Amino acid sequence: MQLAKHLAQGRLVYLSQQQDAITVSENNYYRWMAFSDVVQSVMHRRKPWQLTLPHQIALMLPLLFFRPTRIIELGLGGGNLTRFLQHLSPEVMLTTIEHSQCVIDSFEQYFNPEHAELDIVCADGMTWLAERNSVELDWIICDVYQSQEFGFDAIVKQLETLTSCLNSQACLAINLPDISDNDINLCLTILQQLQPSHHISYFNIPNYLNIVIHLTPKDWPLHRLIKRNKHSYLPQVTLQRWRKFWRHGQQLN
Repeated sequence: MQLAKHLAQGRLVYLSQQQDAITVSENNYYRWMAFSDVVQSVMHRRKPWQLTLPHQIALMLPLLFFRPTRIIELGLGGGNLTRFLQHLSPEVMLTTIEHSQCVIDSFEQYFNPEHAELDIVCADGMTWLAERNSVELDWIICDVYQSQEFGFDAIVKQLETLTSCLNSQACLAINLPDISDNDINLCLTILQQLQPSHHISYFNIPNYLNIVIHLTPKDWPLHRLIKRNKHSYLPQVTLQRWRKFWRHGQQLN
């Protein structure tokens, strides 16, 4: 059964009446979190570490090229990326920053079935990141839910903060949901100006509103690594599949 049909057949198990109404629903196979009726995360109940939405795979594509140790994830949601990364390797040191305690509580109750001890901090992600030493970071993943009411200026400020915290050998992955073509082009231009030491690749996710952008160090031989990376965390089957996914991205000069 297609995932969309599963999501149409769920039963409500939790409802928060705060500013962004958070709901948790489930059926026999999946459990999912929605903000203001927009599905943000879907957990496979039998395989909770499995990625279930295509933009999540797109966000993880830098794993084709390197073995990050120190990862900062901005935005928890239902914890799909958190569970996936923690399951991937014991070498991964992941800190997740989430501004909403309600989201964190919902995650712990409904989306952490193995009761894993995770490093989750309740704080504003951009403020927290700006106060840290960027030299220590291998990879920054920004998957922050942002209401449209904040506008494009908030996205620009976010990009400025993210790139200012990026060292020359670190990666940055950004999910920008529901953004116009004009704003996407502006974002890419701004990123080129802010971070000229990095390659920029981006992915339009078919049938979804997500745009995923990656910044990778310019001195990384991406063409060679994508063919012969012998040091990936990813199993061989996943490597082969994700290499095909990477070809659908677009690279900026």
